[in-house]
Amino acid sequence: PSPSPPNGGLYHERQRLELCALHALNNLLQRPCFTRRAAEDICKRLAPDARLNPHRSLLGTGNYDVNVIMAALQGLGLAALWWDKRRSLEQLALEKILGFILNVPSNISLGFLSLPFRRQHWLAVRRVGDTFYNLDSKLPAPVAIGGEEDLRVFLRDFLSRGLCELFLVVPREVEESGAW
Repeated sequence: PSPSPPNGGLYHERQRLELCALHALNNLLQRPCFTRRAAEDICKRLAPDARLNPHRSLLGTGNYDVNVIMAALQGLGLAALWWDKRRSLEQLALEKILGFILNVPSNISLGFLSLPFRRQHWLAVRRVGDTFYNLDSKLPAPVAIGGEEDLRVFLRDFLSRGLCELFLVVPREVEESGAW
């Protein structure tokens, strides 16, 4: 995957195949940390005896599930914590959170043709300096969200759409202390 160079120095992988989980991880970490081979190795580790691995697409094009994301982050001393949508986003200790990974419904398209199907899509949000950025691999470049209140509005909007899940990415110590 090739990052887009400008963007104020932000690392941003663009969508390829069904590799949005890898793009979300790499965009969140701001470097090309995970490859398709690494994700496949994690899938094999998670289901060593499965003929059809439940953690990825049957076609082998990606579409990795949350277990692959969680295992990848654990290998770096990080944790992905599921956010209960019934809780107020005001409770987030944003200074303790490295970033966010969202799983959102996404339309499927073939070129310019939009198909009447939806699939789930992984995307990352992270603070760089004083600004939070939407690092969605389907975007041509990162999009500035703004400050902390802008982030809460952005997250609230996604969570209100229904089939959306939010994961907080935090260092293991923050997970263990519950300080997020």
